[in-house]
Parts: sequence; structure tokens; C-alpha cells
Amino acid sequence: MAKNLLIVESPAKAKTINKYLGKDFQVLASYGHVRDLVPKEGAVDPDHHFRMNYEVIERNEKHVDAIAKAAKAADSLYLATDLDREGEAISWHIAEILKARRLLDGKQVHRVVFSEITPRAIKEAVAHPRQLSMDLVNAQQARRALDYLVGFNLSPVLWRKVQRGLSAGRVQSPALRMIVEREEEIEAFKAREYWTIEADCAHPDQRFSARLTRLRGKKFEQFDLGNGDDAEAARSALEKAALSRLVVANIESKERKRRPAPPFTTSTLQQEAARKLGFSTSRTMKVAQGLYEGVALGDGGVVGLITYMRTDAVSLSAEAIHELRAVIAADFGGKSLPETPHYYRNKSKNAQEAHEAIRPTSASLRPRDVAAFLNDEQRKLYELIWKRTVACQMQHATLNTVSVDLDPGMDSMFRASGTTVVDPGFLAVYEEGRDQKSADDDDDGRKLPAMKIGEAVPLAAIVADQHFTEPPPRYSEASLVKALEEYGIGRPSTYASIIQVLLNREYVVLDSRRFRPTDVGRAVGKFLSGHFAQYVDYDFTARLEDELDAVSRGEEDWIPLLEKFWKPFKATVDDKSESVDRSEATGARELGADPKTGKPVQVRLGRYGPFAQIGTKDDEDKPKFASLRPGQSMHTITLDEALELFKLPRTLGQAADGEEITVGIGRFGPFVKHGAMYASLKPDDDPYTIELPRALELMREKIELIANRTIRDFGNGIQVLNGRYGPYITDGDKNARIPKDREPRDLSEAECVELLAAAPNRPKRGGRFGKAKAAKETPAKPVAKKPVAKKPVAKKPAAKKPAAKKAAATKKAPAKKAATRKTPARKAAP
Repeated sequence: MAKNLLIVESPAKAKTINKYLGKDFQVLASYGHVRDLVPKEGAVDPDHHFRMNYEVIERNEKHVDAIAKAAKAADSLYLATDLDREGEAISWHIAEILKARRLLDGKQVHRVVFSEITPRAIKEAVAHPRQLSMDLVNAQQARRALDYLVGFNLSPVLWRKVQRGLSAGRVQSPALRMIVEREEEIEAFKAREYWTIEADCAHPDQRFSARLTRLRGKKFEQFDLGNGDDAEAARSALEKAALSRLVVANIESKERKRRPAPPFTTSTLQQEAARKLGFSTSRTMKVAQGLYEGVALGDGGVVGLITYMRTDAVSLSAEAIHELRAVIAADFGGKSLPETPHYYRNKSKNAQEAHEAIRPTSASLRPRDVAAFLNDEQRKLYELIWKRTVACQMQHATLNTVSVDLDPGMDSMFRASGTTVVDPGFLAVYEEGRDQKSADDDDDGRKLPAMKIGEAVPLAAIVADQHFTEPPPRYSEASLVKALEEYGIGRPSTYASIIQVLLNREYVVLDSRRFRPTDVGRAVGKFLSGHFAQYVDYDFTARLEDELDAVSRGEEDWIPLLEKFWKPFKATVDDKSESVDRSEATGARELGADPKTGKPVQVRLGRYGPFAQIGTKDDEDKPKFASLRPGQSMHTITLDEALELFKLPRTLGQAADGEEITVGIGRFGPFVKHGAMYASLKPDDDPYTIELPRALELMREKIELIANRTIRDFGNGIQVLNGRYGPYITDGDKNARIPKDREPRDLSEAECVELLAAAPNRPKRGGRFGKAKAAKETPAKPVAKKPVAKKPVAKKPAAKKPAAKKAAATKKAPAKKAATRKTPARKAAP
């Protein structure tokens, strides 16, 4: 048995490191977080110094037991989870669990950290361990407590005031506010017309264009020509004055240097991968994790190809710089190597300079050398990281910009510019991407013909072009991450999860790779901005992040920080729970009056989404309701568009039996109806334009589907049916799969009974926190007294184990799940 036990987070990392340390070490994985807050009210107790009630995460119980078993036999414990504060907290939780089981008595506990998984780095980290940092642990505990207190107290307010099943998060909510406010900017934007004038110059050596920069003695501004008549008058006057030529009035030549971008941080890697590779933030982090944890390089064994991918540092180690300079000299020549290395420093005061930027663990492992061992996504991301890192230590690029002023007469001036590369320097390897092109980008790479002052350049034409100002663009993943970083919202490890939570909750959707808020997202965003303005304020959120950073540096205590936050927050929650009107919270709008009845027409947010309504509940007749169509928003829909919705249900005609065929929209989408039978419309079918022949075709398909659904019926409730994923057996309560080697029609009743008996029981969902489970520990207090629990836990079967091993949140996801949701992906709360 190995003397030393080393714990990492992932099994892939464990497998790689196990090969480096030899027989004296056993390396096990925790599989992420091992404990989390109990998923119920009281998990954080503000009345008792914010005491936090943790329990082992159910899905990781077997991994914790394996660690405990190995710890019992080991002499020393090495905690080697990730080097950020989340990793520090995981190490602390593991130590606390083992301590509670009395498995650390008389044993040494070491904390080891490393930013790359290579034999040298691992052996060096193990040789120089440290103690657990309680400052980092407490910073993570404070962050987790804040997330819990916000979500667990704010989410019920959203349930009551906006829509059931919603949730709010401390960091996600300001991000949602950004997206909602950008959408409002776009809607409020009024396009403004403007005209530009360009000269088409027919120089004998090379044709080129020049922009008007001065008109009649005055600098030409964007909105000087605001309509076609004025533009045409100016164009005609300039053309007449020019007499088919422009005279070179001035030539300027400027040489400038462009310096390489620093190596990647988490944020800049996510931005560049989105721009250049089309990767989402979560995809980038997943691929980077694989490159960090190790890739099998044939005879070279398993090697971690990049350093730790959650970092805000831009510094590089001296060893890395030395190797990079050697690779640059070998591959690009000495001319591409600056006399002294480039050193980069962080602007952020909390950037962890002891950490490194994201870089290849060895610059000598060129992309072409490892490409055969990587999948396509790994290859692309590794090449991006390698090129950026190599470029950051290369010579600056030297560019030459030539600007030529061309005089048409009339005290006006045109200008043509061109930029050429004198020495590409780092540009030979890498150029940083941008979210939006600038006007100067058109000049890059354009070389103008040689000209002299006083030279007359032939003029082919002067052209006026119409333009309209454009609204600010919606956020892309890259620009949103950049904005979050600039505002100080979140930290490197949280950007991807912030975006994923907003998408999973369906607060936002990606439209042409840009974020658009849904009506539910807008309602939540507006409600929080209107009634909890301080807690979605960008500066407040950033200051709170700074205070948490101060805790991690040991400069501030975490309990007073929580106390300062909690009291005013709880008071606001209590006040808004009583004072806010639901129609105001959901953003209900009155569009006008129905011309037929004179009743008000409104759009509101309901349990199943936005809908239009004619009339009110106080009218003698019941109000009429109609769901909004896909792509419509309750914030932009007009009265005429809303009235169109009430054309459904509509009658399409009659079937052969004389029954009417109608089309409508229900809870699960558009449908056609024949008597008591319903058939859903296909995605390409429009309920407002569908005609009778197509409706009859859909009904025939439904009849055939029903006829073919039952394969065998034994008359006692047991049936063999055709399902969405193929044939299966059911008795109404339980389903069973059919073995691949069996023909469904040949199954006997006895075989079906046997297969049903062997099939696993699927627990029914229930209660706020998901499926009900038998208690695995004797509760210290009767959980039945808790107001949140719908089914008293005290009534569940007796506990078999005293250990605290209940269901808890998944890795890095908070415990406050909203189990009444029907879509699993939307359970996670911030």
C-alpha cells in the first residue's frame, strides 16, 4: 500500500499524475466538489454568525468513501486540487470530512499547487508543499453564502411576482441587466441618415479612392449632409470645380510600431476562441481542461499541454520565456527576437501574479508536432494558445502609413490613406481579433501609388453614398465576457457559468450568435433593476467582488462582510414581497382598444409565456387569450399584431365525416383538431396560413401513428408499445427496455413481466428540491417544521447511515434548486 495519498479533482488528471509520482503515491480524484450546502432553508444561518450547514454531495459519496478508505492506510495526505480559491475550498472540505471521521489523527496534511501537469512541475510541487490557506477558503465560503442568500431569498419573490420556477443570482442578474439594457437601447434607437462623398481616382499606376474630409473651408462631419438633395448638390459642385482632376496638396508618411498582445488570461482566451474559432465560452473551457489535464503523445506518454486555464495573470515564468525565445530564434530567425524579453503586468489589483498566463507547457511542442494526437477542437485551441504565447515574445511589427491630401478646388479636400507592413515582427505568427471593424481597417494593407505634391491625379468620378446610423450591436459571447471583465463582474472561473445559467434558464437566447433577452428574461431583468437596483448595480457587484478578493488576501474578515450585505438585503426582500404589484413586475402593457368590442387589449406574462388578452377579469364576459407567436415580444408587439393573434382558433373546413377541422394554439404549441383528436403542426407549418389539405394530411399521420403505436396488448395493463425512442414495455407505472436480440412482437406476457421486474424504478419528482429521497442520516431537528419543504422529511423511512450524505447540488452549482421546473437544465440556480 502506498505511503502517500494525493487528491486531485478529475480522474483524467489523477491518471496523468499517477504515472509521474511512482509507487510511493496513490492518486485519487474527488470528481469535483465533495460537499455543498444542504438544499433547504437554513443552510446559511445569519442568526448564528452565518453558520453553514454542509453535506456530502450524493453523486460523489462513493468517491469520498474511496478517499477515506485510502486515507486510513496512508501516512500522509497531499491535497492537490486546483490552485484557485474554489480548489482551495475543495481541499478544505476533503480535510474536514476526513477529520470528522478521525482519519487524519497523527498524519501530515499537505497542500500542493501547480499550474501545469508535467513531471517537473508535479515533483517540484510535491517537494515544496504548504498549509491550507484559510483566507482563500473563507473567501470561497463567503461567495457561496452570498450566492445562497441571494438565490434562496430573491427567487421566491420572483415566483410570486413574475412567474413560478424563476430564480435570481448575485452575479448572473447584473449580466442579465447588461443584455436587457442593450436590447432596450436597440429598440429605442432612431436611425439617422447621413451621406459620404468619395473620389474615384484613376491614377495611371493604380486606381484608388479618397474620402471627403473638408467641404467649403470647414471640416466635413458625419451629419453635414443629411439628405440626398444636399449630397447631390455638394457632389455636383465638387465635380464641377475639380475639372476631372485632383491636385496632390500634401503627403504625410508616418512609421509606427504595433506591440504584441499579452499572453492569454481566461477572459481573453474565451474572447479570441469565440471570435476566431466560433467556440462558446463553455466549449472553450472544456477543451482547455482536456489540454491541461493531459493528452497521450504516443511514446512520449501523457503530457499536460497547457498551463492552468482559470487565471487572470498575464505573467510568464523565466523558464517559459527562455524556451520561447529559443523557439522564436530557431523558427523565425534572430531578427524576430527583441533584445530583451517582453514582460507583462496585470492592471487588476487582485490579479494573482504568482500564477501564470495560459501558455503551452513547452513551446517546443509545436502545433504540427502534436496535431496527430489531438482532436479537431483541441488542435485549433492549442494552436491559438501556442501562437499567441510565441507572438507575445516576438519583435514588434513596424507599419508605414501614407496619407495623401487631394485638392478638388472650392476650398475642399479629399484624403486617401494606405498602410503597409515594413517589418511584420509578431504579425508573422498572430494578430489579435476584434469584435467590430474600424474605419481605418479599410486602409490596412492598401498601398497607394507614388505621388508628388502638385501632381494632378485623373478623376474618374465623385460619388455620394447614403448611410444610416446603426444601433449598438447585441452582445456576443466575446463582447459580453469583455464587458463583464471591464465592469469587474465575476471572475475568470465564473464567466462561462454565468452565460450558461442565463441560457439554461431561457432568460436569453442566442440569435445569430448574439444574445437576445426573452420576455421572461426582460421581466426578471426589469423587476430586479426596478426593485433591487442596488443588487444588480454594476459598481455594487464589482465592489463586492473586490471585498471578496480582500478576504482571499487576508485583508478583510468574511463574517462582517456578510453581515453588512445581509441586513439591508433582507429588509428589501421583505418590503418588495408585500409592496410590488404583479402586473407591474411582469411588464404588462396595454396596447389600445379592440375595435370590435372597445375592450382593452393587453399583453402579459403568464405561466407558459407571454400572451395577449382582450378584456379584463371584471368584465361580464370572460377575457379572450392568445399566445404570442415565435419571434414576437410583449415589449415590441403592436395593437394590430396582437389583434391578429385572435384569429385563432379558425375553421379550415370539414372532413369527410362532416366534422369541422380547426387550427389553434395550445399549451404545447400549434395544432389542428378533428373532433376529439389533436395533431401538432410541424415546425414549417404556420397556424395562421395552413389550409385544409395540409391539416387533413397531419390528421392522417396522427391516425397512422396511433394505429402503429401498440405492438402487443396482453389485456391486463401490460403492453408493448412503439415510443419516441423505439419499442418498449409498460404496465402504466413502469417502463422496461427490450433486449436488442428480441423481436418486440414475439415477446410473451411472462417475458414482459420479468423485464418489468428487472427494470429500475424511476422515482417521481416532488417537492421544491427535486425527487424525494429516503433520509440517509438522522436529522438533528424535524425537517417537517421547515416552511419550504412540502413533504415533511420526518415521515420518510428511517435512516440507515448516520453519515451526512444527502442529495446536493452538482459540481460548482449552488444548492438552491427549483425542482418544480420541468426542464432539468433549468434547475440550477446561481
